[in-house]
Amino acid sequence: MNESLRLKCLRIALVLVGITFIAGIYLLMIVWPSGWTWHTGHSDYPLMIVGVYATLGVFLLVASRNPLAHLSLIWFTVWSSVVHGAIMAFQALASPMNHGHLMGDVPALFIVAAVLAVLTPRGQNAALA
Repeated sequence: MNESLRLKCLRIALVLVGITFIAGIYLLMIVWPSGWTWHTGHSDYPLMIVGVYATLGVFLLVASRNPLAHLSLIWFTVWSSVVHGAIMAFQALASPMNHGHLMGDVPALFIVAAVLAVLTPRGQNAALA
């Protein structure tokens, strides 16, 4: 894939991930709680995590305009998604009542990390783009 096509795909991915982080996580928590919500009953956690991800989503939309100017934000999204997904995977495996997350938010974070990592130019390619 040439660098201009890769950059175009990265821009599209940033928009899609940004929109998903802004609105999709909350909707998935409502529609599919066993795969996206970690607490039952009243909890302050869901609103806090939605707030953090919605904020990140807004900044990813801004980064989509000029991804090369926002490489550190993109790599933060990649690595924080890997770390968050790994922690959640461990917790889901440790607790049978959380196994639904292994089909929901856990793989979603790894997919986001993989897509952004593959599309983000590095080293010489970033300089050429």
